[in-house]
Amino acid sequence: MVLLLLLHTPVSQSALRVPPHPFDLSVIPRLITRLWKRKAAEAAITDKHSATKDSVARSQAATRPPPRKSARKTKLESPDIAELNPATDLTSVVSGVLTVREGPNLVTPASTSMESDDDFMSVASSADDFLDTQASDDESLGEDFGDDFDGGFSKDKDIVATSRKPYEVEHKVLNPDDIDREQNRQINEVSSILSLPPESSAILLRYGRWNREKLIEAYMDHPEDTLEEAGLGTNFEGTPKTEVVPGFVCEICCEDGDNLETYAMRCGHRFCVDCYRHYLAQKIRGEGEAARIECPGDGCSMIVDSKSLGLLVTSDLKDRYYTLLQRTYVDDKENLKWCPAPNCEYAVDCLVKQRDLRRIVPTVQCSCKHHFCFGCTLNDHQPAPCELVKMWLKKCEDDSETANWISANTKECPRCHSTIEKNGGCNHMTCRKCKHEFCWMCMGLWSEHGTSWYNCSRYEEKSGSEARTAQAKSRASLERYLHYYNRYANHEQSAKLDKDLYLKTEKKMTSLQSQSGLSWIEVQFLDTASQALQQCRQTLKWTYAFAYYLARNNLTEIFEDNQKDLELAVENLSEMFEKPVPELANLKVDILDKTAYCNKRRVILLSDTAENLKNGEWSFNVDW
Repeated sequence: MVLLLLLHTPVSQSALRVPPHPFDLSVIPRLITRLWKRKAAEAAITDKHSATKDSVARSQAATRPPPRKSARKTKLESPDIAELNPATDLTSVVSGVLTVREGPNLVTPASTSMESDDDFMSVASSADDFLDTQASDDESLGEDFGDDFDGGFSKDKDIVATSRKPYEVEHKVLNPDDIDREQNRQINEVSSILSLPPESSAILLRYGRWNREKLIEAYMDHPEDTLEEAGLGTNFEGTPKTEVVPGFVCEICCEDGDNLETYAMRCGHRFCVDCYRHYLAQKIRGEGEAARIECPGDGCSMIVDSKSLGLLVTSDLKDRYYTLLQRTYVDDKENLKWCPAPNCEYAVDCLVKQRDLRRIVPTVQCSCKHHFCFGCTLNDHQPAPCELVKMWLKKCEDDSETANWISANTKECPRCHSTIEKNGGCNHMTCRKCKHEFCWMCMGLWSEHGTSWYNCSRYEEKSGSEARTAQAKSRASLERYLHYYNRYANHEQSAKLDKDLYLKTEKKMTSLQSQSGLSWIEVQFLDTASQALQQCRQTLKWTYAFAYYLARNNLTEIFEDNQKDLELAVENLSEMFEKPVPELANLKVDILDKTAYCNKRRVILLSDTAENLKNGEWSFNVDW
């Protein structure tokens, strides 16, 4: 763009005079960019911050380019910058002389003659100084106006934006009012686009699982088919009301009274109001249905809308109906999940997709302070991904109760690998499954032992060696599992004990306050330490499940070192936390320091693991 301006700018012959030395053309785009940037900044400031014009003027005056001593001086008549005129100002830049003045033009040619090489170099240097001054001025404007000023570069906001830790995900907690507000907003938008009643638009959205774009596209292509499939029909005339129809007989209860109130939806199936109420009550209270309650007529798929239901049911049943609709809305939206904490009515909005759960562990915190995984709604299980957690829990349910006993009391048949328990003193074993005879001690063929039933001293037979190798591999796999499971279970048990201790923390704090003379605020360090213990125990527990499936590589040792440091710090803090109450006052500083250290080590462990998981650095020894 700068070169095009140069080619199309009308200039005088004197302005095109070639300087003695080649002029550095890189100065031109830098200057133009700075000036246009300044122009945009001043326009934004004028619109949004008119009250700060005087302060901006003082800032510009303070950043005026200093005069330079040279054989030829550049005259700066005024620091006020109003507008860039490419037709004249670009010529000034090419000629190498800058004159800043008041009026519509920022830079005009002052002279095109060069007395010496030093003159030209001095002017070029002045141009650089002017650019530097402009840059500092722009920076000062950015500091004055904060986020409202970005100078036209999106990177600035990215730099100053608050960064999240690698293991944290962006999420938002919604209360019931927020959920209703969001529902109504989407219903009104679709209603205005499709020109349908709001209650009909709500049924359409629930039919399309709140996918507005897909729903609108389907409606525009096939409106009648879409309405029929959604259970609406094409007739939207009339207001729902009850009527008394002479000679009417209800098909459900066979009542035919003269003053019998009846109701029929747009489908035309009419029933008495009492039967309608009983039907709706059974659907809402008994079956928990709200979004897709169909007409009670035989074979009719027309959906009962909110207006019809509000006309027929009582207020308490109506409240239950809207509560169920709210739950249906959250269940249908992929980016919404209910908090699994007992009696919690909040939902969490998180944009993590199901396909990303192999690279991210989306742990979120509800307003009720409960931490859970958005992917599987289990309690916080960082750093292990959801799929590995499911595999681990299933393995623990299947194996953990019997693994220790099996390891201590059984061996596997060398031929069919069935697990065999020794039920007598003789070393001569016969597998009940394959009838293979072998020695319990060396796992070799019994035919090679002769009559040495109770004292096996033969170890080097080939048949026994192969059996022992297979047995050793099987036992090694079991021992490896037990290694990680025992530590997992230990931290799980310790976390339960720490939680019980946490429930007693308030009593402990009250006792410490009365014995040491500390204020209630000063004894809060015990509560902080107790919460840190629970969080770190939870993290440590799942690091062992993660490590069990982790294939060893160069990063594994770093992970194990971080794990060891956190475990050591947690045990030290737990030991201090369990000291008698009279000693806790003297340990306050140590407990605070150790609490901060535990939290720091936990952040380091989770950050390192999350970054490697996101970047695909970890490999696992299972297919998942």
